[in-house]
Amino acid sequence: MKETKNHKLYWRRLDNSAKIFPISGGKKYSTVFRLSVILKENIQPEILKQAVEMTLKKYKSFQVRMKSGFFWNYFEHNPKEPIIEEEKDYPCKYINPKTNNNYLFKVTYFEKKINIDIFHSLTDGNSGNTFFREIIYTYLELCHPDILKTEERHIRKIEEYDTEDSYMKNYDKKAKSNASSKKAYILKGKKIRLGAISTIHQLIDLEALKKEAKKNNSTITQYMTAVLIWSIYQENYLKTKGKKPIKVCIPVNLKKYFASKTMSNFFSYITVEAEMKKDNLNTFDKILEFVKKDFSKKLEEEEIIKTMSTNVKLGNNPFIRIIPLVIKKILVRLSYIEIRKYTTITYSNIGRIGIIGKYKDYIEYFVMLIAPEPVEKIKCSSCTFENTMTMTFTSILDDNSIEKRFYQFLKEKGISIQIESNGVLDDISKEN
Repeated sequence: MKETKNHKLYWRRLDNSAKIFPISGGKKYSTVFRLSVILKENIQPEILKQAVEMTLKKYKSFQVRMKSGFFWNYFEHNPKEPIIEEEKDYPCKYINPKTNNNYLFKVTYFEKKINIDIFHSLTDGNSGNTFFREIIYTYLELCHPDILKTEERHIRKIEEYDTEDSYMKNYDKKAKSNASSKKAYILKGKKIRLGAISTIHQLIDLEALKKEAKKNNSTITQYMTAVLIWSIYQENYLKTKGKKPIKVCIPVNLKKYFASKTMSNFFSYITVEAEMKKDNLNTFDKILEFVKKDFSKKLEEEEIIKTMSTNVKLGNNPFIRIIPLVIKKILVRLSYIEIRKYTTITYSNIGRIGIIGKYKDYIEYFVMLIAPEPVEKIKCSSCTFENTMTMTFTSILDDNSIEKRFYQFLKEKGISIQIESNGVLDDISKEN
């Protein structure tokens, strides 16, 4: 990274994961994720704009625009002001730099809700969450200075938030690929109208969910993955006489495995590959036992390093590096259509969103959303605040039977759930 002493003018390379998103992404594959917070009071737009501008001064890595080099894209300082506006579109849509002052994130609001949509080249869900929380803290302090001015919270200095490429620092050159060569079962069904996205939020009683997961000797992520596979199996797989494995991609935060303070991307993934017929996975209990064993095997540090290192080596391939960017875009977009056929659905759980002290009093809950795609027609994400876990389905299918089966399964286990949606599809909580 080239940088001046005042931190204002600089450029930096994209991290290993970030390189692929601007090449493969576009209006069909936005590679955008969203974080939202629902407050207990209506949003004040001018104060929100001030909070975003103040936060950008602390997080210089977000105050950038993307430029095209000869071989790769790169970031440089963005001197323009961020645009803050009322929410008007569906979530996780392609962020057009020309209408967003070249920023790679977009902050919007609606009534009591604040959203931040982030292009994945900029950062991952965990670091995006850190940036978003700082916006929320700052906004609430500006709205309630008399109450929150004495609230102590530790803000790390900007120097601590580095933008190193932690992939390059930690990958193993000798690690060999462990990726499956089997294509995945792809969800079938009629799509909703062009450009529309259905969002369904299931607000789940966390304590009740914990008890159910503990009863089955599983983690919450394992349990929810099994419910997801079961729902797909019941509502889509059996009806379309599926034969290929149901493959669930689970992003993994690499900061749990390596020492890293980077605000850039630093994640990998595991893929749960459920061979429904071959392994006779025809009941939920069988599916859960399979998921637990697969998680245990694939979350071993050695396996995580293999997956991460394989992707890094691909990006470092001398032949790929010397291909001009304009040619890379053509090749990657063609190959990406094929690569996406190896995943049925993605489920991203960023876990607990920690908010300190009195700030919690102004917040109802948080939401995370990830963009569905022409191949992965439904994507799932979840986050937790206090005693609420919000499980979100984003979909382009004109059918919410999978979401409804998921909801009904948890309800039958005695777990309290509230439903919120954008109304694109029917209310799943209504009885047939």
